Amino acid sequence: MAGNSKRQGAIRKSGSKKGPTVGSGGQRRRGLEGRGPTPPAHMRPNHPAGKRAQSQSQSQQRRPAKRTDEAETVLGRNPVLECLRARVPATALYVALGIEADERVTESVNRAADLGIAILEVPRHDLDRMTTNHLHQGIALQVPPYNYAHPDDLLATALQSPPSLLVALDNITDPRNLGAIVRSVAAFGGHGVVIPQRRSASVTAVAWRTSAGAAARVPVARASNLNRTLKDWADRGLRVVGLDAGGDTVLDDLDGSDPMVVVVGSEGKGLSRLVRQNCDEVVSIPMAGDTESLNASVAAGVVLAEIARQRRR
Repeated sequence: MAGNSKRQGAIRKSGSKKGPTVGSGGQRRRGLEGRGPTPPAHMRPNHPAGKRAQSQSQSQQRRPAKRTDEAETVLGRNPVLECLRARVPATALYVALGIEADERVTESVNRAADLGIAILEVPRHDLDRMTTNHLHQGIALQVPPYNYAHPDDLLATALQSPPSLLVALDNITDPRNLGAIVRSVAAFGGHGVVIPQRRSASVTAVAWRTSAGAAARVPVARASNLNRTLKDWADRGLRVVGLDAGGDTVLDDLDGSDPMVVVVGSEGKGLSRLVRQNCDEVVSIPMAGDTESLNASVAAGVVLAEIARQRRR
């Protein structure tokens, strides 16, 4: 607009606003230069694969590392009382303020006091924070992580009381099966149980409760590589006997007098391929009728009972 160039603060730019530009500043030359090999899709920030990779990286940075051994909180009046009756090691019993105490709460408090467990009265909302569904019924029990033995220490203890009898679990993911097997090992003179570090049930409060306190007497070891541990035990004189429904050796023909480790597979998957290949023999339990298989803990109890019977002779 006429006269605007003379207003206070106005600056007139030299040259034409729309005139031609001299030179390209090397842009055309650089555009013709090679850019090297095309990077992979996940390294290109604008590619969908690159965006997914960036999103996964950010989520992993935000997500805290998952701990394999953590304290466990048992919730509910019946579960808490069952754990205390089984003498599950616990560090604290939480009781909500103002709850209506029934015989289960009273017995839980009395048993915790007898076992030297700290009894803490806390507001109900503190217990609400321990669970997402608030189904604690006004009581909770804090259970510390289980102290696993080392497989070498487990073997050393077994060799001190010959003939050695150890049990290894392969593909057992139910803690109730683990607890029941630990109970059978204690009942039939076994020296301990070894479990894999990954893809296996661990000694939780459920396993403690199912073992009926036997987990306090029978050591449980955890192996980073179960197959390697079994090979090492075989080299040190133990016979590796697998237990599987498709085994070639019938339990009636098993000689249970030798030092051995019984490897128990799951009811569904059985023994894994590598573990089965390293067994000296695979034993099956003869059954009448159309029953295809037994629960893993029941099958382990049957075999351990037969071995104990033979060793009593």
